Amino acid sequence: MHPILLQIGSLKLYTYGLFVALGFITAIWFTKRNARFYGVPDQMISDLFFTILISALVGARLLYVLINFNAYTDNFLDVFKIWNGGLVFFGGFLGGSLGAIIFLRIKKMDIWKTADVLAPGLALGHSVGRFGCLFAGCCYGKSCALPFAVTFTNPNSLAPLNIPLHPTQLYMIASNFVLFFILLAIQRRKRFNGMVFLSYIMLYSLFRSIIEFYRGDFRGTFFFDFLSLSQGIGLLVSCVALIFMIIKLRSRHDSR
Repeated sequence: MHPILLQIGSLKLYTYGLFVALGFITAIWFTKRNARFYGVPDQMISDLFFTILISALVGARLLYVLINFNAYTDNFLDVFKIWNGGLVFFGGFLGGSLGAIIFLRIKKMDIWKTADVLAPGLALGHSVGRFGCLFAGCCYGKSCALPFAVTFTNPNSLAPLNIPLHPTQLYMIASNFVLFFILLAIQRRKRFNGMVFLSYIMLYSLFRSIIEFYRGDFRGTFFFDFLSLSQGIGLLVSCVALIFMIIKLRSRHDSR
């Protein structure tokens, strides 16, 4: 793959950073279109996404650094080199969610309704952004002998070189793309505000947890050596989402 897409002298355009940016732009583009379905102003979406961008990047990078803390003890400035790869989705999700909640509280917007507006666009943008992982070689898979295995040969790649690996980046791209369409279907039939977002959390965590079993990079440990940190966080977040889903369904039923 090509971690560095373009280099002119000392100026480098990293493919990872490019696709993270494209994923973010895609998420904004679709969310603005989706906001019309809910009657939410476009400008509010732009302001909200700027808040999410900053808080999500901080959260995603912070969790990655905590997981790989030993790699930064002697090179602290490398903590800020996110263009080389190294963002953890659940860290970004938690950071972005906190930033969004604070923003929506200040603006006095309905948090659950706005979360539903965001969910499909986040899945679509995440799918696009994951191409950056494929090009950079991060989030790589375990070795395998499958006919569709990927082999990284570029010395700048973050993945082990010249070894056929599970294309876990492609698995994540495909799962997020499928999730995007599932969320659109749920959106047309949703029974309460927050249903689309809660479905997003639960389904993403399920897809991600399955794919994690095929990952070959170090992702921290949560439950002995069986579950990774991301799987553990995903499990906890899914349980919380399921509890909220049950509460909201019961509240809707009781109000009839």
